[in-house]
Amino acid sequence: MKKQRHNYLIEVQYIGYRFHGWMVQPGLKTVQGMINKTINFVLGGEVKFKTLGTSRTDTYVSANHSAFELFVWEELNEEEFFELFNKNLPNDIRALSIQKVGDEFNIIQSSKRKEYQYLFSFGAKNHPFSAPFMTNITHDLDLELMKEGAKLYEGEHYFGRFCKQPKEGVSLVRTIDYCEIRENDEMSASFFPEKSYIFHVHGKGFMRNQVRLMMGTLFMLGKGELTLEDIKKALQNSDDKTHLGYVAPASGLNLNAISYEDELK
Repeated sequence: MKKQRHNYLIEVQYIGYRFHGWMVQPGLKTVQGMINKTINFVLGGEVKFKTLGTSRTDTYVSANHSAFELFVWEELNEEEFFELFNKNLPNDIRALSIQKVGDEFNIIQSSKRKEYQYLFSFGAKNHPFSAPFMTNITHDLDLELMKEGAKLYEGEHYFGRFCKQPKEGVSLVRTIDYCEIRENDEMSASFFPEKSYIFHVHGKGFMRNQVRLMMGTLFMLGKGELTLEDIKKALQNSDDKTHLGYVAPASGLNLNAISYEDELK
């Protein structure tokens, strides 16, 4: 008799500094690989399962709030599984919640809103302990000009010059709901510099390296290597896919929050 499949949405958070991104890769330590290894241990190595993540974060990228869907061919005692799963995960990954979902829910296709944060500082070099969380630019930056530049990203624009290797046929027009640079008052540590800043980006969907290219472009703007007019022109609909800026370092990026709409109500 064929076993019934059961589906669970599991929310997690992790520091990405020692992982080669989310997705399983042969011979490399990844977040999904570590999660799969832990699930297999908790289930005793005898239950068929697979996992599907909501976001394929890159090497060194962290997540304050991400999620994956667990498909398992045995119904779980959710409370017991969740406790054992968290207990056996490494200290840089933590499960936040577990919820059973129906077959109609799809973690990739379901409407969702993602909120990214990019933490950075500039000027004097940071304490090395800051490296997993924050990018440090030793060059002086025109912060007020960068704030103006960030606002240019808001709304519906062509982002073909702000993504890496887009898939054939994928729309390069995306909508940014909210984009802003402000002083960091959300994350703190004794080894952080006295002043640091967060680039906030909210939207429904992002392409590969999009947020990091947006941030790298703002760094170049702050250094005087680009102008506001350069960014405005790059956001116009065209066939130009050459990068305007550069891909900012991954360790400053954090998937801060993700939300789903009617499917879970």
